[in-house]
Amino acid sequence: MPDDVLGRIRELLRVAGIAFREIEHAPTRTSEESARARGEELEVGGKALVLKVDGAFRLFVLSAARKLDSAAIKQHFGAKESRFATGEELLGMTGLTPGAVPPFGRPVLPFDLFVDGSIVENERIAFNAGSLTTSIIMSVTDYVRVAQPTVFSFSR
Repeated sequence: MPDDVLGRIRELLRVAGIAFREIEHAPTRTSEESARARGEELEVGGKALVLKVDGAFRLFVLSAARKLDSAAIKQHFGAKESRFATGEELLGMTGLTPGAVPPFGRPVLPFDLFVDGSIVENERIAFNAGSLTTSIIMSVTDYVRVAQPTVFSFSR
């Protein structure tokens, strides 16, 4: 596997025989900016968030049009605490800045992966692929097949 996150995603998709569209765009800082740059609806965007849940960092992906329901996450894990990874923690674990995290756990990123039901309701998923200037758009069916997440509801 390549060393960079985008390279690891490309290789994972290539080996699995999955078609995808890659788009280069100006840097985007918000989900709304990313949707505009990709020419996609906000709902199609996959917002990838790294949270520390009772001492373990995990990756959660939800539709960019939705809000995280941290109570649902704590309930799912029987956890007392949850919080977002800091920028420093994220950089140290992934080499990425907030907003650049793609919706992939292992082998792309070192996390267990959890996907909200709002993602599987769409035909496509669009996401920043390891940078604020590169996005990938692919079918949700292919995404779920290759990413192999645990799916449960944690958005509102």
